[in-house]
Amino acid sequence: MSGSGLPSVVLSAGEREWLTRVVRTGAHPAQEVRRSRILLELDESQGEPAGRREIAERVGVDPDTISNVARAYAERGGDIAATIQRRKRLTPPIEPKITGEVEARLIALAYSAPPQGYARWSLRLLERQVALVEDIPDMDHSTIGRVLKKRRFVLI
Repeated sequence: MSGSGLPSVVLSAGEREWLTRVVRTGAHPAQEVRRSRILLELDESQGEPAGRREIAERVGVDPDTISNVARAYAERGGDIAATIQRRKRLTPPIEPKITGEVEARLIALAYSAPPQGYARWSLRLLERQVALVEDIPDMDHSTIGRVLKKRRFVLI
């Protein structure tokens, strides 16, 4: 830890150059630019960095953000790319219910003849029919409508 109570950040000349390019080119997301500026300010290879509040004032962020970036740098073993870039999510938050196979089955059902006593399919009638089919997950009529609209299918 440095004298300011933050984890120490020591950048090589190549890392400083790379971060400076990120800050100056304007071709990166604002969050990456902001974190790059913070790392450049925290760099101890250029002398003792200023305090957390002073750096926060220069960069235009909350002092806690300075601490968070310094901690992230330390936790990621000094990997500056991992520190400034957003972490990619491994899986989506919820698995989609509507897969390509489900869409295909739904469209095939909509193309089939409606049940006896009905002249044509409606979204609510399709909803009731989908509930009866075991290998298709239950869907609301509005979800069925979105799937059909996405595939430009029109109920006639």
